[in-house]
Amino acid sequence: MIYWQLFIAFFRIGIFGFGGGPTMVPLFHTECVKKYKWVTDEDFADNLALGNALPGPIATKLAAFIGYRVKGWKGALVANIGVVLPIVIVMIALLEVIYKWKDAPGVYGMIQAIGPVIAVMTGVLTWEFLQKAWQGAPSKTGVSVSLALSLVALLFLDWHPGIVVGIALVISFAYSTWSVRKRKKKDGKEGAA
Repeated sequence: MIYWQLFIAFFRIGIFGFGGGPTMVPLFHTECVKKYKWVTDEDFADNLALGNALPGPIATKLAAFIGYRVKGWKGALVANIGVVLPIVIVMIALLEVIYKWKDAPGVYGMIQAIGPVIAVMTGVLTWEFLQKAWQGAPSKTGVSVSLALSLVALLFLDWHPGIVVGIALVISFAYSTWSVRKRKKKDGKEGAA
């Protein structure tokens, strides 16, 4: 039963995730965090960040992570088949039709209408992640500075998002390593006393 749920959930994501990664992320969140509760918000956010830092499509990385979390490597395989299969079917079945009718006003209008929907869905998910980061942050100043520096790098310096994510990962890794070492030293001193 769980394999069928995995397949159906990821198949739905593949069907409705027109446009690739940015459109699929909110669908992943809805199916895997809100509906089935296979992963927590924190796990989802962490693995989304890690997946974005790695090369390749985000859909297959998230499907593999969540499928593996639910049912091991078989779950990862089922989830990936579920998310990829609709894309393959649609590409094969509709490519010729879209190519033939791409300049028709109705088809052109539908394709143009997808952009704002993607922007709204991505904006809502970003807002939810920002709220969770703000609530769970030990330092509100750190979150504010990180957000401001990221926006400056992306909007004014025109840095590639991958570079910004990479720098954020390195800084986060360095900070968490320092924090753990500091805590261990403190615990060691308290244990010796």
